[in-house]
Amino acid sequence: MLPALTFENSIDEIVLSYLDALENAGFSGDVERTYASRLAVATDNSIYQQLPQAVVFPKSVDDLVLVGKVGQQPAFQQVSFSPRGGGTGTNGQSLTPGIVVDLSRHMNQILEINPQEGWVRVQTGVVKDQLNDALRPHGFFFSPDLSTSNRATIGGMVNTDASGQGSLQYGKTSDHVLALKAVLVDGSVLDTEPLTQDGLARIGQQQGQVAEAIRVAANVCREKRQQILDKFPPLNRFLTGYDLKNVFNDAMTHFDPARLLCGAEGSLAFIAEAKLNITPIPKARALVNIKYDSFDAALRNAPVMVEAKALSVETVDSKVLNLARQDIVWHTVSDLITDVPGQDMQGINIVEFAGNDVELVQQQVQQLSERLENLIGQQGIIGFQVCEDLDSINKIYNMRKKAVGLLGAAKGWQKPIPFAEDTCVPPENLADFIVEFRRLLDEKQLHYGMFGHVDAGVLHVRPALDMCDPAQEKMMKEISDQVVALVAKYGGLMWGEHGKGYRSEYGPEFFGEELFTELRRIKAAFDPHNRLNPGKICTPLDSDAELVKVDGLKRGYFDRQIPVKVRDSFKQAMECNGNGLCFNYDTSSPMCPSMKVSADRRHSPKGRAGLVREWLRLLADQGVDPVRLEQDLMEKSPTVKQIIDRFRNTFGPQRKAYDYSHEVMEAMNGCLACKACASQCPIKVDVPSFRSRFINMYYSRYQRPAKDYLVGYVESYLPVMAKAPSLVNAVMRPGWSKSLTAKVLGYVDMPELSVPTLMQGLAGSHATRFDLQWLQALSQEERQQYVLIVQDPFTSYYDAEVVRDFVHLIEKLGKKPMLVPFKPNGKAQHVKGFLRQFAKTAKNTADFLNQLDELGMPMVGVDPALVLCYRDEYNEMLGDQRGDFKVMTAHEWLTPLLSDLAPLAPRNDSEWYLFAHCTEKTKMPNAEKEWAAIFRHFGASMKAVSVGCCGMAGTFGHEKDKLETSKGVFNLSWQPNLAQLDGDRCMATGYSCRSQVKRFEHIKMKHPVQVLLRLVSTA
Repeated sequence: MLPALTFENSIDEIVLSYLDALENAGFSGDVERTYASRLAVATDNSIYQQLPQAVVFPKSVDDLVLVGKVGQQPAFQQVSFSPRGGGTGTNGQSLTPGIVVDLSRHMNQILEINPQEGWVRVQTGVVKDQLNDALRPHGFFFSPDLSTSNRATIGGMVNTDASGQGSLQYGKTSDHVLALKAVLVDGSVLDTEPLTQDGLARIGQQQGQVAEAIRVAANVCREKRQQILDKFPPLNRFLTGYDLKNVFNDAMTHFDPARLLCGAEGSLAFIAEAKLNITPIPKARALVNIKYDSFDAALRNAPVMVEAKALSVETVDSKVLNLARQDIVWHTVSDLITDVPGQDMQGINIVEFAGNDVELVQQQVQQLSERLENLIGQQGIIGFQVCEDLDSINKIYNMRKKAVGLLGAAKGWQKPIPFAEDTCVPPENLADFIVEFRRLLDEKQLHYGMFGHVDAGVLHVRPALDMCDPAQEKMMKEISDQVVALVAKYGGLMWGEHGKGYRSEYGPEFFGEELFTELRRIKAAFDPHNRLNPGKICTPLDSDAELVKVDGLKRGYFDRQIPVKVRDSFKQAMECNGNGLCFNYDTSSPMCPSMKVSADRRHSPKGRAGLVREWLRLLADQGVDPVRLEQDLMEKSPTVKQIIDRFRNTFGPQRKAYDYSHEVMEAMNGCLACKACASQCPIKVDVPSFRSRFINMYYSRYQRPAKDYLVGYVESYLPVMAKAPSLVNAVMRPGWSKSLTAKVLGYVDMPELSVPTLMQGLAGSHATRFDLQWLQALSQEERQQYVLIVQDPFTSYYDAEVVRDFVHLIEKLGKKPMLVPFKPNGKAQHVKGFLRQFAKTAKNTADFLNQLDELGMPMVGVDPALVLCYRDEYNEMLGDQRGDFKVMTAHEWLTPLLSDLAPLAPRNDSEWYLFAHCTEKTKMPNAEKEWAAIFRHFGASMKAVSVGCCGMAGTFGHEKDKLETSKGVFNLSWQPNLAQLDGDRCMATGYSCRSQVKRFEHIKMKHPVQVLLRLVSTA
C-alpha cells in the first residue's frame, strides 16, 4: 500500500505573516502556498532547482504596488521577491528562495495598439506570439524573435533583453522599448521616459526611491562613460544586465531609465507594462536553405551570407537535424529540406531575405542562388533549396525553434544541457572560436549539439552531461570556467542572449572591479536591502551578500536521490528538461488543454512531471519502491485488511491529514489524457502514461469514487444496456434522473444510447454474420475482398449511425464488410488507472485480434483514439505479448485503396471542414493531409480546421467536477471556429468531439466516412 507522504518543509513564519498582511491589504490576485504550486515554479528551462516560499499572481499594477508597500513594513523587510513570466530562462533567472511574483497568469492584456504612430502598450505577462497575433491585422509585428516565442512573455524578454533570429536588422528587445511602467521594491511607481539634462536636474531635487535610483544611475553612467565605452566589446549583444552603455544617447543629451531595466533580470524593479515600437510586416520573404557536408563549413561560409545583405543567417548542425528527423515536426519540413543523393548533410544555414521591396528581395535571392550554383562541390556546399511560401517559411522556423527542446530528447541519461550555450564572439572569430570550443568538449569525450545565429556570432552549444552524476556535475563547472576564458580570448561574451542568472558569479571578472562597483551602486539605489532577485547580476554596494554560482543547487541533486531502477521506469516524467513547450499560447495547438484553460503551471506536462519526480523522491526517502509496489498491485488482489485500511484513510479520522500525494492527484485529476504531450513535447513527456500508474498506486491507499468504477467497467455493461436502449434512455432522460446521476455518480449530460441499435440498423446485412471458421476457410484471394470492422464501445453503442454508414461505404467501394464481435478496448480502464484490469482486457482483446490478423484481412476502426490505444497503451502494457496485429483508422485503410478506385468528377459544392481528433493529429501527423486527398479523389474539397482539444476527452467532460474545465477548453478553439462555419459542412473524426459539439452547439457533426458515403451514393 502506498504510504502517506509528509515531510518537514514549512514556509517561514515571517513569509506566512506577510502573505496574510498582503491579502488583508486588498491584494486582488492569487496567493498560493501549497507545495505543488511552489514546485511548479522551482524550475525553469535550466538545470537548476530552487523551491520558493510562495507564489503570488498579481492582477494589476495596484497589486504590484501592494507587494512592495506591505513588504516595507519593518517586520517584512527580510522577505525577498523574484518576478517571473513564462519560465523559459535557461540560467535560472527567475528562481528564488523567496516569493515568486508571477505576472503571466493575469497581467496578460494588450492595452492599446496605435498603428498610426507605430507602437503598442501591453501588460508584461503578454506572450510574444500573442502580441504578434494581435498586431498582424494591422500589418505590424514585434520583431525581436526567439525560439520560445509561443510561451515567452514580454516581461521576460525585457528582463533578459531577449533577441534572436534577425537581430542584426531588428535588434534586441531594448531597441524597441519606448517606455516602461515599473514598480520598485518599496511600491513606488517609475514611469520611464527619455529625460533631458533639465529633466535629470529636476529629478535630482526630488525625494523618494525613484528619484534616488535615477540620480545615482545617471551619475554613474555620466562619470564612467569612457570606461564603459572602452570595456564593452563592439558586438550585437551587450555586456551587462544594466545597459550602462546605451542609457545615455551618443550626444549625452538624453537619459533613458528603461535601458537600465532591460536585461536587469528583475533585480531592480517589477516591470508591469511596456510601450513598444512595432515593425511593419515585410511584404516579401524568402529563405535559402544551404546544405553542407560539415558543420565547420556551414560556420565558415556564414559571413558570405551576411555580405549578401541577408536579414539573418541561422545554422543547425547534424545532431539537431537528426533529432528533428525523429520528431513529429519533420513531417512539416521534409519536402523543404530534402537530402542530397549520395551526400551526408552535416549542417545547414537558413538564410532569410525580407523587405518591402519585392523586386529587391527576389534579386537578392537570385544573386545568392547563382553564386551557390557555382559553389556546389566547393567550400563544403552540397546543395540548396529556395523557399518563398510564407507557410513553408514558418514551418522551417518552427523546426529550428523546436531544436532547443529536441536536444533534450537525446537517448540515455546524458542530456545536452544549457550553461555555456549563448556565447557571443565577433562573427569573423566564430569559426575559430568553435574549433577550440569543440576541441575542449572532444577532449572530455562529450557529445553535443549546436545551432544559433551565426550572423551575430551567437552559437548555442549544449554538451551532454548527466546531472545525476556528481562527477559530471563537477565537470560542468570546469567546462563553464574554461568557456569563460575562451570567449574572453576571442573578444566575446559568456552571455550573448540568455542572460546571466546563475552565471552572475562571472560578472566581476568581465567588468573589472571598478565598473562592477558602479553596478553595485546602481543596485543599491534601486534595491538597498537586496530583496529583488537577490544574487543575480550584482549585490548592493556595502552588502556582504553573495552572488549565485554556476554550481548552485540543481535538479540533478534531487533526481539522484531516486534509485536508478525507478528513474528508468518513470522516464516519461524524469526526462522533462523544462523547455516549457507545453505552455504554448496557441489555442489551436493540441498541447495541454488543461494548462491553457487554467493558466496553472501545475496543470501542464512540465508541472505534472515535476510533481511526480518529487513524489518518487519522497517515496525513496521513505524506503518505498514504487516499481515493486506497482508489481504487487498488478499481481495480487487487495486483502480484506487493505480494503478496510483504504476506507479508514478515506473516511476515518486521518482523512484530513496532510499527504503530498493529494497534491499530485489534484494535478493528475485535471489531465484530459488526450496524449498530445506524448508526441508534441520534444522530450515526449507522456503524462497519461505515468498518470495512470500514479492513480493506480494512489488508490491502493484511498478509496476510489463510485464514478471511476462506472467508467472503468463501461464496456461490460454497455452491451447489456443496448439490449433495451429505449427503456434505458427513458429512465435516464427525466430531470430527476439526471439530477440523481449528477449527485450520486458525479456525471452530467450523459448521452443516450443509439436507437435503433447498430445491429437493428444492419438487420439482414451480411456484415453482421461473423463466422471465424467460415472466414478461415476462404481462399487468400477471397479474403482480400473483406474488411473487418473493429467496434469501439462509444461509436457502436452511442453513435451507431457512423458504423452503419461505414459498412455501407465499404459496400459501395466494392468490398465486403464484416462486423467483428464487440471486444472491450480498455482505454477507459487505463485512463482511470485500473491497470490490473486493463492488462487483462488488453491481453484478451490482443489475443483475439491476433487471431483475426492471421486471416490477412484489413481490420479498421472508426474512432481514432480507440484505434491508437491498440498501438500505444497496448504496446506499453503488453510489450512483446501484444503481438503484431494492426487495426487501421478509416483514412489509413482508404488511402492505399484510392489507386484502385476511379476518381469522381469534381463537384461545385461548398467546402467540407474537418475537425480532427487531437490524438489522431498528434500521433498521426499526416492524417489531415490524407483525409484531404481522399476527399479530392471523391470529387470534394476538404479543409482541416486548426483546433486543439474539444474538452470532452472520453468521459472527462461528463464528470461534474470537470464540467467548467471542459467548457473552457471547448471555448478555446472549437466554439470560435464552429461559430464561423456552416455546421452542416463540419465533420469530426472523434466520437468525443461529436458528442461535445452536440451538447454545447446542438450540431450533429458527421464522421468523414458518412460524408464519403453521400459523395459515392450521389456520384
